[in-house]
Amino acid sequence: MRRPAEWEDPDVDSMVRPFIVTGGRTRPADARLRVETLVTATAAARSATLNFERRRIVAAAQRPISVAEVSVLLNVPLGVVRVLIADLIAERLLSVHEHLGFEDRPPVSLLERIRDGVAAL
Repeated sequence: MRRPAEWEDPDVDSMVRPFIVTGGRTRPADARLRVETLVTATAAARSATLNFERRRIVAAAQRPISVAEVSVLLNVPLGVVRVLIADLIAERLLSVHEHLGFEDRPPVSLLERIRDGVAAL
């Protein structure tokens, strides 16, 4: 028996699917995972048996890619991608590239000298 057309809600699939993909989790296991964090697939990931989004994340991460880029590329909500990427990191199928903090950046004077050098070319 088919459901009546008025029961059909196109948004239901878009809400239920992320819930199923993440096992109902809404927060990543690693809270340090930010949208600009870069990840790369490990050698182990290339031979791992993965399904659906997890396989697509590993395929996209053959080169360094940000969490935000993965979300856009897969057309999956950012929260879902963060949960899946955190799982792949925990399984050592993705590695994280540490981002530079403000204290790790080169001094402004060095950047100004580089700017001036490029402008002189």
